[in-house]
Amino acid sequence: MFCHSSLGANEAIEHFPVGRRLAFDADKGRLWVICGACARWNLSPLDERWEAIEECEKAFRDTRLRVSTDHIGLARLKEGLELVRVGNPQRPEMAAWRYGDQFGGRRRRHLITLGLVGAGAAGYLIAGPVMGYIATGGFGLFNAVGQAHSLYHRKRVRARITIPDLGEKPRVIRSAQLSQLRLEPVGTDDFKMRVAYESDDKYSLMSHRDTFRFIDAKSPIVELTGDEAIRMAAKLLPVVNSKGGKARDVQSAVGVLESAPDPRAVFARVARPGGDWPVGAPNVMSLPIELRLALEMASNEESERRALEGELSVLEAAWKEAEEIAAISDDLLLPDKIRKMFAR
Repeated sequence: MFCHSSLGANEAIEHFPVGRRLAFDADKGRLWVICGACARWNLSPLDERWEAIEECEKAFRDTRLRVSTDHIGLARLKEGLELVRVGNPQRPEMAAWRYGDQFGGRRRRHLITLGLVGAGAAGYLIAGPVMGYIATGGFGLFNAVGQAHSLYHRKRVRARITIPDLGEKPRVIRSAQLSQLRLEPVGTDDFKMRVAYESDDKYSLMSHRDTFRFIDAKSPIVELTGDEAIRMAAKLLPVVNSKGGKARDVQSAVGVLESAPDPRAVFARVARPGGDWPVGAPNVMSLPIELRLALEMASNEESERRALEGELSVLEAAWKEAEEIAAISDDLLLPDKIRKMFAR
């Protein structure tokens, strides 16, 4: 639902052969598949999950290769399946298990990318004089490469979303639109989210609806509230937090969650003027890292709360949207003759 990577398969859990790493909470009847690529916890809405949870519990107890605290345990079966058993942990311990790998993995990938870019730049400057590049305008080439990288970062697609009442066609969000993501208060205990996206008509100044406004010809804005705002936040905040965070940032974010009565209240609290929004911060990307991580955690918890209360239409809608976007993304660079061959 989040990254479209394969979750893998297992032969150890007969009633749930999906995934190479499963997390389960036998008391609350929760079963997640943990993605090996992005480390996100994908909640299972299956009616048969109770049988699968019983199998996971038995497999966890039968294996000797396990480590555990009073509340959370990790076991690796001989078939290669990893099981995370959730007991009754306090929120900080649960957050460290659930979000530590996600945010830590993003941070490691970001640092590796920076290291590779830095190493390439240093190698060029060192080898340039030897190879004669600098004498032949190498600095200009180096500058051109830097500008091209900057342009790519601004123009690359960061997300594709569907806008309520605008049909099922996914709308593109690039870095320029993502930087305009805002939270604003509604009354004293609610919020709305302003989301900019790229217009189909790059030169049109006409709004689609009265609730839309244009920043420029390319970026109409839609304002979302309630469940739609939470669902959109769950989709966009992982992109906003693509650089991840340190362990202490995760713990600080947990502190923000604990100070609010429910996940939705975290959004309302951050959106209030004079509250947690820093002076002069124009958008969500300008928030301190602990607040951005807390918002992402809150959006995940709110979506799961609704799903566990029986409102599986939320997961179904998100799954359908993810499938449509994945199909479009996979088909973007496919030549017409290959597409026709597949159709035959």
